[in-house]
Parts: sequence; C-alpha cells; structure tokens
Amino acid sequence: MSPRKAAALRDAGDGQSLREHLITTAERMIASRGTAALTVREIAREAGVADGVLYNYFDSKETLLAHAVAAHLATIEAGLGDLPVPGEGDVAANLGAHVRYGIALHRALLPVMAGLGPQAEVASQFAGLIAPGANWRERLLEYLRAERDLGRLASGAPVDTAAAMIVGVCHEMVLTFLLPGGEGKVMSAEPPDADAIAAVILEGIRDRPEIPASRQ
Repeated sequence: MSPRKAAALRDAGDGQSLREHLITTAERMIASRGTAALTVREIAREAGVADGVLYNYFDSKETLLAHAVAAHLATIEAGLGDLPVPGEGDVAANLGAHVRYGIALHRALLPVMAGLGPQAEVASQFAGLIAPGANWRERLLEYLRAERDLGRLASGAPVDTAAAMIVGVCHEMVLTFLLPGGEGKVMSAEPPDADAIAAVILEGIRDRPEIPASRQ
C-alpha cells in the first residue's frame, strides 16, 4: 500500500477499506453539494489519494457515484426509523406513517436526485444497486397487501392503485423541484399533510362491515 493510501485510511480512522473510504467520501460530498459537476480529481483530493486510485476499485466515476448515492439513500433511511408492521397498531396511523416516511425520504433526496438528471449512467447503475423489495414503494405495497390479507383492508381493495397514488404525491414534489424556480418552492413549503393523504386513500380501501339484507 502506498504512503498516500495508508494516510487516507489512517485519516478515516474507522477500519474502512480504501474502497469503502472512497464511497464514504463521495457520499459526504454528494450530501453537501449534489452530484452535478463532481469530478474524479475533487473526490480523490477529498479522500486523500491520487486520482488514478479510484479506478483500482471502480470501473468509472459513474460507478463510484452510483454506490455513493446508494450509501446516501441508506443513511437517510436509517435516520427515518422503522416502518409499521402489518397487523400491529391502527391502520390509519400506520398508513400515515408510511406517507410521512415517503415524503421525508423524497425531500431529503431531492438535491441529489436533481443532479442525476443529466447523468443517466449514474442513475441507471444506482437503480441496479437497490435490492428487489428494498425500496420504499415496494415496502409500502407489501404492507398494504399484508393488511388486506389480514382482513384489515377490504378483501378486494385496489392496494396497487393506493400505493401508486401515495407515491404520486411524493413524485409531484420531485417534478416541482426540477422545474425552473421549483427548488425554492419545494424546500420552503410545508410538507403535505400525511395523515390527510392517508385518510383519503384509506377511505377507498378500508374494510367495511356488510350491511344485513334486512337493512338494505
């Protein structure tokens, strides 16, 4: 190991491998300034290594940035806490928690994701790093299906549609953010009312007791 590599790892001070150190460094830079115009030289300088060292561990700058964005996503989600467990607690409160989670996640990711627009290769590789069933949309859909199977939602509840509507609320923020002048509007606005959104969605998928024929 070269003296410069050794110094970089010593400065990291947490037992990381050099590859992990490069990802952590890139993640930190992405969190503070986004992905746009981030260069190999800047990442290497921040990491305390020579420019070419990055290519010993990653095929390209785009591959490193994709791993860094995935690491940033994991950091954000770790700070958001656990999602509700199907069958436990109140369904309305649980659904509200899912909506709040999605809104907070998208707001935290907005500056990073905006910079991925012109970087299709980074976005593509990032998407490939997310394990099946690991993203929030799939976990939301899994939760709704489980609640339906448990009988806490209507047996024929269109949970796929409900999940799509909730995700659409979050994606609307992303689209607004990407429009000219949209960054200020989104970041200064109050987040959507998660409980109100959950209540509207739940109205269409909740379980309702059957009305006896004698009362129809």
